[in-house]
Amino acid sequence: MSTLHGKIDIVPLGGAGGPWIGVQGFGAMGISEFYGDTDEAAARDTLEAALEAGVNLIDTADAYGHGANEEFLAPFLAAHRDEVVLATKFALERRVDDPAYRGINNDPAYIRKSVEGSLRRLGVETIDLYYMHRRDPAVPFAESVGTMAELVKEGKVRQLGLSEVTGPELREAYAVHPIAALQSEWSLFSRDVEHSAVGAAAELGVTFVPYSPLGRGFLTGSFADASKELTAGDYRRSQPRFSGENAERNAALLEPVRAIAAAHDATPAQIALAWVQQRADVHGLDVVPIPGTRKRVRLLENAAATRIKLSDADLAALEPIAGLVAGDRYPDMRSTSAAREG
Repeated sequence: MSTLHGKIDIVPLGGAGGPWIGVQGFGAMGISEFYGDTDEAAARDTLEAALEAGVNLIDTADAYGHGANEEFLAPFLAAHRDEVVLATKFALERRVDDPAYRGINNDPAYIRKSVEGSLRRLGVETIDLYYMHRRDPAVPFAESVGTMAELVKEGKVRQLGLSEVTGPELREAYAVHPIAALQSEWSLFSRDVEHSAVGAAAELGVTFVPYSPLGRGFLTGSFADASKELTAGDYRRSQPRFSGENAERNAALLEPVRAIAAAHDATPAQIALAWVQQRADVHGLDVVPIPGTRKRVRLLENAAATRIKLSDADLAALEPIAGLVAGDRYPDMRSTSAAREG
């Protein structure tokens, strides 16, 4: 691990030889949908703040806003292409006329169509990190990852990533082509990736990129019941952990987070992020969480969490939380790695 003056620490993506990235990245999804309305000017300022802080891994997907998230990033990329390590994804199919629809497509022809669409919307010639957003077990990895590997040879993609796969699946894919990053949900509330994926990533030298490291905002302690405190268009209102008795039980789990935050003169969000960052030391691999925000002040707050070192006593107090969480992380868990664990 290295440090750039005045910025967060950096690590090589996918191990030696990979591009250097900050130990915290930026998840752009919420700029375009899911979390209510966006002030685009503030969001663009937040992207500038990310680079100022050394947060240079910018994560998007063709599914976010039906491509609108990639289009939103295009002007920023045009101005800062050499400073950004750009990640996007394929595999989630959506329908404008059916907002609830989520299909998964890993077919080679679809992958090629998807990468061309992302390159066009982003306004770039090459994608630095191209993820399979979700795995379709009906399509052999030799076909889907093999097609992704062809994109590397053609110069359309530099490195490959996977999302929500198990440890055995990661090893299977890696045998086809080196995988630089594994992106899956990992937080104080969600630790199922520790069953097999984290160990496999550490063994193979794959960078782990936790998404939703703040539990989709629940770990910030800013609200307790989504049905009462979030806008009608916020998709978290449909998440099992965010409403009713589940929300009440989960809100109570934040007491040790708040106590540790007070002791460190930090926020609960910073403690939750510091816990994720310290998984690197616990499991022996590079860990680069990608919290998302649309505000400069929150971006800088998140980045500051990389400087917080939790004590053994802090970690012990936080350890039981995940096992006590009420509700699954999605209403339908079938497309997650947890659903395919043996």
